[in-house]
Amino acid sequence: MSATAHLSKLELMAPPVTQTIQTRSFWIGLAFSIIVMLGIWRAPETVYPAYLIAYMAWIGVTLGSLALIMLQHMTGGGWGIVGRRVWEAATRTLPLMFILFIPIRGGVPHLYQWADPEALQADPHLKEIALSYLNVNGFVYRAIAYFLIWAILIVVLNRWSADQDERNFDTLRFRKLSAPGLILYAFTVSFAAIDWIMSLQARWISTIYGMLFMVGQALSALCFLIVIETILSKRKPMSEYLKPTQVHDHAKLTLAFVMLWAYFNFSQWLIIWAGNLPEEIIWYYKRLQGGWEYVGLFLAVFHFAVPFGILLGRHFKRHTRTMVWVAIWLMLMRVVDIWWNVDPVFYPATSMYPGFLWTLVCAIAIGGLWLAYFFRNLRLRPLLPLMAPETAAILESEHD
Repeated sequence: MSATAHLSKLELMAPPVTQTIQTRSFWIGLAFSIIVMLGIWRAPETVYPAYLIAYMAWIGVTLGSLALIMLQHMTGGGWGIVGRRVWEAATRTLPLMFILFIPIRGGVPHLYQWADPEALQADPHLKEIALSYLNVNGFVYRAIAYFLIWAILIVVLNRWSADQDERNFDTLRFRKLSAPGLILYAFTVSFAAIDWIMSLQARWISTIYGMLFMVGQALSALCFLIVIETILSKRKPMSEYLKPTQVHDHAKLTLAFVMLWAYFNFSQWLIIWAGNLPEEIIWYYKRLQGGWEYVGLFLAVFHFAVPFGILLGRHFKRHTRTMVWVAIWLMLMRVVDIWWNVDPVFYPATSMYPGFLWTLVCAIAIGGLWLAYFFRNLRLRPLLPLMAPETAAILESEHD
């Protein structure tokens, strides 16, 4: 048995650097939040779409972490146990994301045509959609239902995980919750994507659209884990147990989700191209002309082709410094992808730059507050679940 097997609960707590990052993130987030509030006051038509994009990017890390926790409980293995406490801390940012959803509710009249009485009068079909599904009350009630389901899953899984630090118990309960939990996650995220993003063009539908966001959220959560474990791997306790094989596992999963993101996007495009129906092609019509087509090409190259080529190499997947830059880049690409989904509804390509700049400002504002809350959560528990069956194997194994 190696010396690392004797690490105590106190020795497995997050290092002091997390307190420093927490404080700096909070003040950065607060400063940029003031800028965002001023922007909403002065230019709501520009800032609300940017806020929605940034919000979807950061809640993607929260919900993607929930999905990966449940996937780890279903499959087991060391690939997930070393990241479980990072993902659990990320899921516990949900109360903040619920509060940060309030500006989106306030911006509904500025974001969605189905909330505009004049647009409804001009378009009988849109009015029919608004009466049957897309209306303000339904939008709010469904959002509350989504958050409630996510909160129940997060609270129960986190409570059981905390209990596991104190006593050993049958982990079957995790799997019994995670199996239906993944189904609930899939349904709620799909409907949330429809309500919050797809309904920006209410007359357009895609049955695969929710899957694009599920894959994007899982990819965001994986990339976020790689960034955090790179920061913490230089310090104890993570330096004592994180091995290249685990980094390699996370990189392989990242490659899988990059490929899955490309597959779902291509499948959606191929189905719509083959159907060639006017009510289906309107979405691509806005995004493949007037300059937005270059953003789409940029995503095809730098969200898929380049990361795919890098992640094929075994050496790169085990090289922490390379992987952290790939992870940061892919998280930025997630913002660009959501931006490409949202902003063509509001701007022609020639006017895209103010919206993108505001997107970055909103992303820093929400991200600063999110990271402050995340690091606060991370510091409350050991970085490994003490009584989990996989933990003993990780602590007893030799470094590669």
